[in-house]
Amino acid sequence: MSTPNMTVSPRAGIVDPLDSVLLANGAPPRSNPVTATFALAERALLKMKNSAVEVLFDIMLMPIIFLLVFQYLFGGAFAGSTDDYLQYFLPGVLVVGAVTQTASTGIAVNSDIVKGIFDRFRSMPFWQPAVLVGTMVADLGRYLFALVFTAGLGMLLGYRPEAGAIGLIFAILLLLVFSFSFAWIFTVIGVLAKKTETLLTCSMLLMVLAFLSNVFVDSATMPRWMQFIVDINPVSHAATAARGLMKGDVTAGQLLLVLLSSAVLLVIFFPLTMYFYNKRRRG
Repeated sequence: MSTPNMTVSPRAGIVDPLDSVLLANGAPPRSNPVTATFALAERALLKMKNSAVEVLFDIMLMPIIFLLVFQYLFGGAFAGSTDDYLQYFLPGVLVVGAVTQTASTGIAVNSDIVKGIFDRFRSMPFWQPAVLVGTMVADLGRYLFALVFTAGLGMLLGYRPEAGAIGLIFAILLLLVFSFSFAWIFTVIGVLAKKTETLLTCSMLLMVLAFLSNVFVDSATMPRWMQFIVDINPVSHAATAARGLMKGDVTAGQLLLVLLSSAVLLVIFFPLTMYFYNKRRRG
């Protein structure tokens, strides 16, 4: 009978990490939802780091175009003064700047599905929703950078929040909550789409929502039928609450409306995302 070959480590007394895993009794402990989510979030952050130039360009392009072009091209016509218009316009640009980044979340999810990466994940013993939730958590950094960059550019152009830094910080936090909830719309599309190009087409809907809101002008100046559409738009709710927080005259109703809109988006689109993801994963 032959005796199996055994390799003796030349480093006497030192336990090799791989040997300790292979010789351990029993399987390693199963990851819990929290650790799985943060592990997948770390992976998403590494992907963003490897394409940092493209990510930064994508985040910075829209605020630069909106603030420079719309303010100086239309500000005088809309408000009589570009400085006065900036005071009204910037909080709305914060909303649009963060919300437009939610399309990138759906694109990232769809890209992993199309490339077959999620097929490998589904064979691993961890909490499967972490694949999606981890991407969402990581993209909070993307939304935060978009908000901070837009606010900083606006202040360079002359915007001054009447409520000071506290009002600006609370506005950014509120918009982070809203953007996180809004992103589940594109996550659903990312799970369902057969091609990444579909996400790029659907992202044009964000511009429709932006223009059908009170981001650019007060809805009171619009025809009544248009005013109704604008006033029920969640983007309008977020822009109104952000203005109130940064000006210092926000009402509880305005805040509750944004939080309610965020909760409705989450309640509808989070279960839909998980349903279609599990259906596609099983298929």
